[in-house]
Amino acid sequence: MSDGGAWRGDIKARLYERVRERGFGSLIAFAEARPAVPLYVLADELGNDVAAVQILSGLMYEAEQRKQVTRLVRDVLVRELAERFPNGWPDVLDDATRGEVAMGLGSWFAYTPVTHRARVDRAGDALLANPPPAGWRPLGPDDELLRTLLPDEEA
Repeated sequence: MSDGGAWRGDIKARLYERVRERGFGSLIAFAEARPAVPLYVLADELGNDVAAVQILSGLMYEAEQRKQVTRLVRDVLVRELAERFPNGWPDVLDDATRGEVAMGLGSWFAYTPVTHRARVDRAGDALLANPPPAGWRPLGPDDELLRTLLPDEEA
């Protein structure tokens, strides 16, 4: 991707062609088959000319069409946490792990559409104020704790 290939040509057509080649009818179906896999890994699976932000953009478009944006927002958090904490939520929130949690939550907020940012901000605050049990590792957007923090209420 360092040659800028991800930004050449018809990006949308390339994404959907790659997804169909793998037997999926949508980016959401492709992503759902790989729960808790970081977005950059999904992009790498589709080729060195695909960027994670392109995956996110396509997923957001599909989620908006399906009225499942909140579910996608939870999914993005799952992928962020899996990348930062592959063994689950840290045992102790010391300065280092609190910094990693804050970075993950900050990325999650940045990837969230404006319509959902206030809710994501509150959910992130709740996670920091009342951390989940050590080792908690949500495996998808339907995780019970995540649904409690960010219930399905489409904007």
